[in-house]
Amino acid sequence: MKVLVLNCGSSSLKCQLIDMEKNERIMKGHYDRIGGSRSSLRFNVRGEKTVIEHPARDFEEAISEILNLLISKDYNVIKSFDEIGAVGHRIVHGGEKFKNSVVINDDVIKAIEECVTLAPLHNPAGLAGIEACRKLLPNTPMVAVFDTSFHQTMEEKAFIYQLPYKYYEDYKIRKYGFHGISHRYVAGRIAEILNNDKLKVINCHLGQGASLCAIKDGKSVDTTMGLTPLAGVPMGTRCGDVDPSIIPTVMKLYDIKPDEMLRIMNKESGAWGVSGVSTDFRDIERTALEGDKRSILALESRAYIIAQYIAKFIVTLNGVDVITFAGGIGENGFEERERICNYLECFGIKLDKEKNKVKGEEKEISTDDSKVKIYIVPTNEEIVIAKDTYELTKNLK
Repeated sequence: MKVLVLNCGSSSLKCQLIDMEKNERIMKGHYDRIGGSRSSLRFNVRGEKTVIEHPARDFEEAISEILNLLISKDYNVIKSFDEIGAVGHRIVHGGEKFKNSVVINDDVIKAIEECVTLAPLHNPAGLAGIEACRKLLPNTPMVAVFDTSFHQTMEEKAFIYQLPYKYYEDYKIRKYGFHGISHRYVAGRIAEILNNDKLKVINCHLGQGASLCAIKDGKSVDTTMGLTPLAGVPMGTRCGDVDPSIIPTVMKLYDIKPDEMLRIMNKESGAWGVSGVSTDFRDIERTALEGDKRSILALESRAYIIAQYIAKFIVTLNGVDVITFAGGIGENGFEERERICNYLECFGIKLDKEKNKVKGEEKEISTDDSKVKIYIVPTNEEIVIAKDTYELTKNLK
């Protein structure tokens, strides 16, 4: 079976076509700036890369263009849409309803819609992708794989906020956590590497968005993101945890409305807000090396807070066997990994600085005498989505 994996963001679409029997990724694509006049698709078929300038007004047009390329004789990917056995959709927020991936039907769509208030930027995009596939591939089964479902194993003491309990009873205001598909992949992969499924793992998914997860025996115990992906450690443009009273204070001082304040905390904060250099960590690393004080502050403060969360999760897990780094920066940013691990030597956690000088490799980077193993584990969310989709649909007629 060939599974099409779709990951719809607010204005972008990532996709892969995976042959599950051959365990082969046939196609990988990334559609940028959907809804704008300059939208384009980076298209990779079996290692052959191309960029296609093709404006897409919405997700239906973007997905339609991808499907047309798949059956185009220029690329010879598939002969007809019938070769696509199922479509797997990444859905960010499933609330408390979804503890596992599910085959999509009208009831599932309604439940995802009910979670829009919890993920106003992400769930509408996922729903748009589902609706587009319903029109373009009407006879193809679809599966929803949720970023939140991995964290549904958290105990109430971990997810409840110390606010009036009626907020949880009435509107399910609680910690949900995100990046669950990535955390789940890394948890499974490190268990394979170490041939041990009874591990205490702290996974650091570090990219433009960033979250940590405390994992015991393959299950999420706690995580840094909360009701929304804004909470936790500082990110590229998100502030992470702040004193809540800062929000009304800044709103009064600058005469800012709630929606604008949320936009600032999501889009103008984090490393970009402190450094003032760029939303790209590579640019901030460069200016930090050149001695820019605000860039140094942004990176060092982020590493300090991430290390503090690792220490917190050591308490959560009552120890730790392995610390893993995943995500674009976690996998490639050797400077970031070193900054974080420098704070952890008091726990006997020691990074081998020579082993650490790698990018994107699955590798142990701790010293031989480190009390805790440190690994880079490049994440693969798409294969998790594809496997769930395959398992749930392979016996459907």
